[in-house]
Amino acid sequence: MSSSSLFTGITSGLTNTYSILARASAAGVTASSISSTMSNSQYASSLNPTFASYILSNFTSLDKDGDGVLGAGEISALTNSINTTGVTSSQLSQLGTASGLSGETLQQVLEHFSEIDANGDGKVTSAEISAFKLTSAMEKKKTEFANKAAANQSVFYGDENASTKNDSSSMLSFKYWNDGNNSSS
Repeated sequence: MSSSSLFTGITSGLTNTYSILARASAAGVTASSISSTMSNSQYASSLNPTFASYILSNFTSLDKDGDGVLGAGEISALTNSINTTGVTSSQLSQLGTASGLSGETLQQVLEHFSEIDANGDGKVTSAEISAFKLTSAMEKKKTEFANKAAANQSVFYGDENASTKNDSSSMLSFKYWNDGNNSSS
């Protein structure tokens, strides 16, 4: 999964969950209506419990105007913030797998969170994750190249630690041996 699809998964999951919660309660999305909707079997197949739990557990901080009702604008502000400023380690832990991110990838991002967070703001963005992936891939290729170069040198120059003369043959000795044999014929 790419980093952009991670953020799309989180923001669309929050938006879709809010929409279901808003349809379930004519009085608006309140902490009690979220709890009620989560326990209602009618919504069990359509409501993502991870996103609903996140909204419920962060209700007070999401309710920016303090009126006790979450409006669409407040959820929109949350998703815009996630897209522009990134997600915290806590948000990633809570919402990562529900967004479709594999457990293995989530674990890698969480393990390297401080390395990925290039600007040190406590959040990672899609761009920071992509940059980290690119840097990691480049380092892996450099290591692979360095390992191949060392192995290729022993093939080219021969292995001085070989137990027999035949085992220590190299591309150079083969070329010069063949050139020497061809010149005397």
